[in-house]
Amino acid sequence: MLRGARSRFGDAEPVERALPGGYPLTSVGPLDVVVAGVGPAAAAAATATALALAASASPGYGLAVSSGIAGGFAPTAPIGSVVVADTIVAADLGAQTPDGFADVTELGFGRVRYSCPAADPVARALREAGRPTAVGTVLTVSTVTGSAERAAELLGRHPGAVAEAMEGFGVAEAASGHALPVLELRTVSNAVGPRDRGAWRIGDALDALAAVYAKLPYATLVG
Repeated sequence: MLRGARSRFGDAEPVERALPGGYPLTSVGPLDVVVAGVGPAAAAAATATALALAASASPGYGLAVSSGIAGGFAPTAPIGSVVVADTIVAADLGAQTPDGFADVTELGFGRVRYSCPAADPVARALREAGRPTAVGTVLTVSTVTGSAERAAELLGRHPGAVAEAMEGFGVAEAASGHALPVLELRTVSNAVGPRDRGAWRIGDALDALAAVYAKLPYATLVG
C-alpha cells in the first residue's frame, strides 16, 4: 500500500512520524498509512490510536482500509488476484459448543461482522483497470488455516467467503468506534488450505498490491 501510494503521489513528499505506542505512520498524498502488526488486536490498537489523534482534525478521515496480502479461497480468489470485502467477519470469535461453533452474536454478547459500503465502486474501478477482482466476505482469523478440513469448515459457515486474513475485523472495530466506514482490500498470496510454502507467492502479491494502489482512483474510496 505504501509503495503504491508513493508511486501514485510521487510529487508529494512522504511525512513520517511515530504515533503513541510506537506505531509508524506515513502520510503520502491523501493517505495516512499505519503499520499495525499482525492480528486483530494489534490492528485495532494501531487503528484506534490513529483515529483518536485525528478526531479533532479537519476534514478528518473518510474511510479506514485494512490492506495487505491474504489467503484466497479457490477457485473464486486464485493466487495473484485482488479481493475486496463487502463484509468483514471475525470467523473464530466465539465458542465451541456440542452443536458446533457459535459466534459471539449467536451467544448474545457482541458482533462479528461489518459491511463495507465502498466495496462495489472500488471493485468496479479495479476491474475496469484490468485487475482480476473477487468481492465477498473476507474472514478475520487469529489462526491461519492449515488444512483442507479447516478450509471446508470455514466455507461451510461462510459460503460467501473469498479470503482469510488476520487484521480486518480489528480495523473495523476501531473504525466503528469513530463512526467511520471500513474497507478491506488485499491481494492473494496463497490458497486457503493445506500449508504449502513452496506455492506461496508473497513477493508477487505485495508487488500486485503496490500496483493496485498506484492505479486506484482514490475518489472511489470515499465516494
